[in-house]
Amino acid sequence: MKYLDEYRNPQLAQKLSKEIHKITTRPWVLMEICGGQTHAIVKFGIDELLPKNIELVHGPGCPVCVTPLELIDQALAVAARPDVIFCSFGDMLRVPGSKNDLFSVKAQGADVRIIYSPLDALALAKKNPDKQVVFFAVGFETTAPANAMAVYQAKQDGVKNFSILVSHVLVPPAMEAILSSSSNRVQGFLAAGHVCAIMGYREYEPLAPKYKVPIVVTGFEPLDILEGIYLCVKQLEEGRAQVENQYVRTVLPDGNKHARKIIEQVFCIVPRKWRGLGEIQHSGLGLQKEYQAFDAQTRFDLSGYKVEESGECISGEILVGLKKPHQCPAFGVRCTPEKPLGAPMVSSEGACAAYYRYRRSTSQAGF
Repeated sequence: MKYLDEYRNPQLAQKLSKEIHKITTRPWVLMEICGGQTHAIVKFGIDELLPKNIELVHGPGCPVCVTPLELIDQALAVAARPDVIFCSFGDMLRVPGSKNDLFSVKAQGADVRIIYSPLDALALAKKNPDKQVVFFAVGFETTAPANAMAVYQAKQDGVKNFSILVSHVLVPPAMEAILSSSSNRVQGFLAAGHVCAIMGYREYEPLAPKYKVPIVVTGFEPLDILEGIYLCVKQLEEGRAQVENQYVRTVLPDGNKHARKIIEQVFCIVPRKWRGLGEIQHSGLGLQKEYQAFDAQTRFDLSGYKVEESGECISGEILVGLKKPHQCPAFGVRCTPEKPLGAPMVSSEGACAAYYRYRRSTSQAGF
């Protein structure tokens, strides 16, 4: 555990905490973008190490959580077809649609399978030529290269019974949507290190000066997050608004050029609806024209789905940093991992799941 423990060193964490206290003179509101960062903050009590006038709010950094109900209902409809093998990563199976979830559909006899790579779904398509194999392609830029490669390979191999239900979203447009909102409270961002490992951070460089917000690319371990907070607060206190890279061991300015190339070859930028944010222009990925034959929405004619969000679930407000999970009246009572009202309670990166797991009975987790 050597290479993990060095980023969880309690003495270094306390030292960084003291430095943050030392430089903080005013109240600041920071948003971490990634749900993995949210879980680390809540699990290790990182927010408890900060000055009282620094508030961390949780952003739309969980692709499962921002997937709109209409798309989940489309997935349920496809999965229920007798001619379909429906494949997904495990974190989507408990996410509720308007009436049920993929686990329920599976229990009713549908062929729903958890896989670990979209290439596994492609292999299933080759082994089952009499079935339509559909992969639920949910994710940020992080998972886009593997999904693009599966589609690219399917075309190369002439596989006709493979398609993907695309729900890819892009982080920078969502950040801009939050910053341009009249209700925005965010003064600085901790950007998602894994997204930047793929895409780099050039896309953030116009946002920082335009909205006068520091953006610090940050990793996921406690020391990463504390250093990211320190760099962000330092900029705010000095009146600067720049992009900085805390996660230098992983992230390059231009990201992974090979991964970006396959994304650009297979996908194009499209409008995308986000739960909690509505439709954001240029915020999603869809298949390029030459790969449209692998689009499950077209193949199964899934247009026309309209679903009303639960009036009781406040996940939309949580995903844009306006409220915390424990401020929801249903939290831990009518909304639990066993009976969730919304995706943030069951996703492995959901803010509600983090608070339910680590903050129900204690306000501090610690190292």
